[in-house]
Amino acid sequence: MSSLKNFLFTSESVSEGHPDKVSDRISDMVVDTYLSSDPFSRVACETLTTTNKVVLAGEVRGPEIKKDELIKRVRNCIKDIGYDQEGFTWREATKIESHLHSQSSDIAMGVDSSGNKDEGAGDQGIMFGYACNETDLLMPAPIHYSHKILRLMAEDRKSGKLNNIEPDSKSQVTFEYIDGKPARVKSIVISSQHSHNINQSQVRDLLRPYISKSIPENFLKDFDENDFYVNPTGNFVIGGPDGDCGLTGRKIIVDTYGGAAPHGGGAFSGKDPTKVDRSAAYAARYIAKNIVASKIANKCLMQLSYAIGVSKPLSIYVDLFDDDLDKNKFVVDKIKENFDLSPRGIREMLKLNKPIYEKTAAYGHFGRVPDDSGSFSWEKIDKIGVFSK
Repeated sequence: MSSLKNFLFTSESVSEGHPDKVSDRISDMVVDTYLSSDPFSRVACETLTTTNKVVLAGEVRGPEIKKDELIKRVRNCIKDIGYDQEGFTWREATKIESHLHSQSSDIAMGVDSSGNKDEGAGDQGIMFGYACNETDLLMPAPIHYSHKILRLMAEDRKSGKLNNIEPDSKSQVTFEYIDGKPARVKSIVISSQHSHNINQSQVRDLLRPYISKSIPENFLKDFDENDFYVNPTGNFVIGGPDGDCGLTGRKIIVDTYGGAAPHGGGAFSGKDPTKVDRSAAYAARYIAKNIVASKIANKCLMQLSYAIGVSKPLSIYVDLFDDDLDKNKFVVDKIKENFDLSPRGIREMLKLNKPIYEKTAAYGHFGRVPDDSGSFSWEKIDKIGVFSK
């Protein structure tokens, strides 16, 4: 986030019906399918979606899952999202191909534990975690409310409360920051696919209530209706994979902090938890969130780095944004003393070898509420005592 005190900052979100998010959902479904049969399965699945076609590709190691079973589950994903359109549907008109094959033995050799060698990272890379006290869930305000608008729209669309609105939507919220704190919403953009039956004025009327449903009143003071943009192109009937090709892993900033913090570059969806792109990013968020929840810092940025086949992180970096070097050293020491950041340690700490990933594919991997299934375990604030002086 900017070091300026007064500025505008914008983040966007996309709905579960956005073509890239359809791809993310399907890829994470594949991960969950394998982990349901064998918690130690290895999966790296990419999905392409386009007009009446879905293509799966990637590497797996684990139980034999019949291709017909995967295809059936792909159709269930599409149906649950809400697609039954001429150009993209859960029915037989959409052709589904699977090109998943066995994991490379070279990669497996680096990752597997053997003898005195602990399980190594599935790849090199850098991962970031971030937390701040701008919202109750310790997320930056612009991305938090961008997600919430679309999530509430999707809930009402599926329940039948919101009619003539189709699955493919995007949102964008701009906040004005004063003295480094979010003060008010400056502008909102919502673009949503809709049926042929309504015009743009009707779309605007349908979507306007989701502003007040999603954003606290104190942030909407003096909000100007002229700063509410709906379908700026003027029409949005053709949408989803029929309107734009979708690929796994193209919405990594939407998945994380909306640009308020750096991103290491690796996507999350479609990867089992031995891939540190996913698991170490979750661990970094977990630690950063507990640091901010302990109230020793208003925000925290954390970076971890790994090498393929090496179990321990090569570096741990923490920034508390307050120039207190003694406190920063204290926090880094506490991290090293209390958190096993090897791939195995992260998986065991956060209980990641479960089929918990499909629900992460839309509306952000962070700023979510942990549930009884084990999903979003990295959002728990159960390590506050570690950082409390």
